[in-house]
Amino acid sequence: MSVPTVSKVINGRAGVAPGTRARVESLISEYGYRKSAPPAGGTTIELVIGQGGELPGIEIIQGVQQVARERQLGVVLSGSGPGDDPGRYWLDHAVSRRSLGVVAVAQLDADARDQLRRHAIPFVVVDPTHELPEDVPFVGATNWSGGRAATRHLLGLGHRRIAAVTGPDHVLSRRARFDGHRSALEEAGHTGQPALVTRRDLTREGGRSAARDLLARPDRPTAVVTGNDLQAVGVYQAARAAGLRIPEDLSVIGFDDLPVAAQLDPPLTTVHRPLGQMAVTATGMVLALGRGERPAQTGIELATTLAVRHSTAPPNA
Repeated sequence: MSVPTVSKVINGRAGVAPGTRARVESLISEYGYRKSAPPAGGTTIELVIGQGGELPGIEIIQGVQQVARERQLGVVLSGSGPGDDPGRYWLDHAVSRRSLGVVAVAQLDADARDQLRRHAIPFVVVDPTHELPEDVPFVGATNWSGGRAATRHLLGLGHRRIAAVTGPDHVLSRRARFDGHRSALEEAGHTGQPALVTRRDLTREGGRSAARDLLARPDRPTAVVTGNDLQAVGVYQAARAAGLRIPEDLSVIGFDDLPVAAQLDPPLTTVHRPLGQMAVTATGMVLALGRGERPAQTGIELATTLAVRHSTAPPNA
């Protein structure tokens, strides 16, 4: 379940299937989230999510809530889309509530960071998509290592024609994942095959359209690594439309380890990112900064691990 979907439900917007909306509302009720609150004298943590984000919202929210519950604090969830003026929306509310801190699953621009500092509200960015100034604290994951581990796994199975479906090059995590893939190929003595690399949207349709093109090649790949699990779902669909079996005819690896990964047929081999722990770590950093503690390091990257399931096997050819 994505951050934009959760945000739409929280903020009463359209564009969410009734069943999905009911599930989100049930989780919100179960975990006691609230959209807004009056000034609380420093008893709330602000969780700000971007409308363009791809992180699974529930895992992030639960991680923040876990820390907040242990300290008897509230969590306020706000949305921050590309067109939002932070001085007119969530930022004013965070200041008026005298929030203890901000956990941002969104890019905080320089103006937002300056305003938070002026009001002595600490902040930490989760999974930054762009380069941040050195003094901005963040929590991410080892995307480069994850990309390398995925491709090493396929090479170890005997694959040599390995395609990469990746996302926009300007997004840090996507670039790191692809660089890790390329490093594994070079390490194994392969210079790489540019024709087997394609950049598409990080969506199911993006994965499907990329796979249609790749699988139509006379020297089609025997394996595909994708930029995220949603792209991998699209690769599954394109492979089946082409009459190919997974993993007998095509091995597929995703990234993120969303709940859907284990539910696919066959279950998807994917790189697991510890999203809940990333949120726990970021929330702990925010509270420590609020106490005046200096973090041992400004940026923290938590380890990714390869979750091997049943979508990968040695190549048939």
